[in-house]
Amino acid sequence: MIDLRQLEQLDFSGKKVTVVGLGIEGVDLVRYLSRRGAKVTISDSKPKSALADRLEDVRDLRVSLSLGKNDGKAVTKADAVFVSQGVPLELPAITGAREQGVPLYSMVGLFLELSPGPVIGITGSSGKTTTTALVAEMLRDDQRDVFMGGNIGVGLLDHLEDLRPYTWSVLEVSHTQLQLTQRSPHIAAVLNITPNHLDRFSWEDYKLLKSNLIRYQEAGDIAVLGYDDEESRKLGDLVHGDLVWFTTGPSLKGKGVFVRNGIAMARWNGREEPLFSLSSLLLRGEHNQQNALAAAAIALAAGVSPDAVACAIGRFRGVQHRLEYVGEVNGASYYNDSIATTPERTLAGLRSFEEPVLLVMGGRDKKLPLQEMAREALSRCRGIVLFGEAGQLLKEALLREKNKRDVPIVRKSDLDQAVRAAAEMAQPGDVVLLSPACTSYDAYENFERRGEHFRVLVSQLAEKEARPSRR
Repeated sequence: MIDLRQLEQLDFSGKKVTVVGLGIEGVDLVRYLSRRGAKVTISDSKPKSALADRLEDVRDLRVSLSLGKNDGKAVTKADAVFVSQGVPLELPAITGAREQGVPLYSMVGLFLELSPGPVIGITGSSGKTTTTALVAEMLRDDQRDVFMGGNIGVGLLDHLEDLRPYTWSVLEVSHTQLQLTQRSPHIAAVLNITPNHLDRFSWEDYKLLKSNLIRYQEAGDIAVLGYDDEESRKLGDLVHGDLVWFTTGPSLKGKGVFVRNGIAMARWNGREEPLFSLSSLLLRGEHNQQNALAAAAIALAAGVSPDAVACAIGRFRGVQHRLEYVGEVNGASYYNDSIATTPERTLAGLRSFEEPVLLVMGGRDKKLPLQEMAREALSRCRGIVLFGEAGQLLKEALLREKNKRDVPIVRKSDLDQAVRAAAEMAQPGDVVLLSPACTSYDAYENFERRGEHFRVLVSQLAEKEARPSRR
């Protein structure tokens, strides 16, 4: 494989380049490569009809299409192949390209090579979206020029020409985006590593991919690690540069952020100073306290002032699809936690509420342990509504843990029916929480689309409630 560090000198003009997978990354790659003179072929296993929206995004570009299957010739005969995240590297076409010496690249890998300014990369099994958004706010409050993108739903390469040497790029990075990288960000944060995506990766492979974020750092770089998470803490042995920790504990060795008497404290170069009170955080849940501490540690590593950290904490209201308040219907509050694609995230969502909860969950199973989530859902919820491909599997897990509380468990085929069922069960003062514990891929392109559909369904319920009744 050609060293990605040579890519800056590579002339794409006239080169045959295949982009595998036309998601957000694929569109970003096609635009970037086409505008630099590459002869781009789009390879995707989906048919043209299923890619209509994405194809519309690149319709003004001269590209070739190889759709409906990942045609081996379109990949193995290319001069270079760019693989979108989520596309398995074990596909026969990609394996064949690798065997024939065709170089494989990725959007994140190319961005890390070409970004003119400092890059902050944030990964973790949970919390990375909120932490990424909060770090960006802290930098803005410190009067920095900021670009935020990556796995948060924003392509990277389209924005390269707008970046300057003083622009700080804050990237959410998933494990699949770390499969083809050969460079690490200047500041690399691993928040936590817990079992996830075991439907595609072994536990050891998953941990290894997460560690790639810091693997290529050099002496002048900074790693920020979660001390409270065992797997993240172990990565301290791999750090080549400066090491910064964050913890909910009352003390810390070395640099980092910790908590003392409800106050987030910074320990930097032997000095300690207060940053913010945890009570000033507007986000619900202990997991968001962890996210706030992580963001503070990352921002301080980037040289952000303590005042800017506290200012951002005091007004940050979260991100879409993460415990997002959607509205009230008949006295019940509806929350969109569609980003919760694992049982662990659903647990965190449940623990954020003291009110009675009607839990709506389902989708496609990721082969993760369900027992703890099932037990807590039964102890905390007034009712549970299941939907989608994993509905029966979730029901069986709940029935195995069924305790003395007579918690209604309802199974519906899709989200529309599930929301209607939850609305019928809801009482004033309840929380109706979409926190699926599963991926969206049985019915939606991504968790954002699922969350958007939930918003629409709640809006329809509210409109129905507002209509004057006919007598």
